[in-house]
Amino acid sequence: MCRNIKTLFNFDPPATADEIQAASLQFVRKLSGFNQPSKANEVAFQQAIQEVAAAAEKLLSTLVTNSPQRNRKVEIERARIRSIKRFGPPEN
Repeated sequence: MCRNIKTLFNFDPPATADEIQAASLQFVRKLSGFNQPSKANEVAFQQAIQEVAAAAEKLLSTLVTNSPQRNRKVEIERARIRSIKRFGPPEN
């Protein structure tokens, strides 16, 4: 899976439309191989993003779990710690 696509399910607060749109954009970029499509492919690219976003919203709204909701701030901090372990502290 593309590392830029973040898990959006089971968070408090829930995923926003902007987060779903960003994940959809990354997914379509990965599938198409285009970071920015040509003018000839722009309509198809944008349509694909909208369709993926709609499918993602439907999926997120219908999934169920018994697990407690994850806290975004805690998950961000965990990711930061993993990054430091993997790449070392940021240079300033």
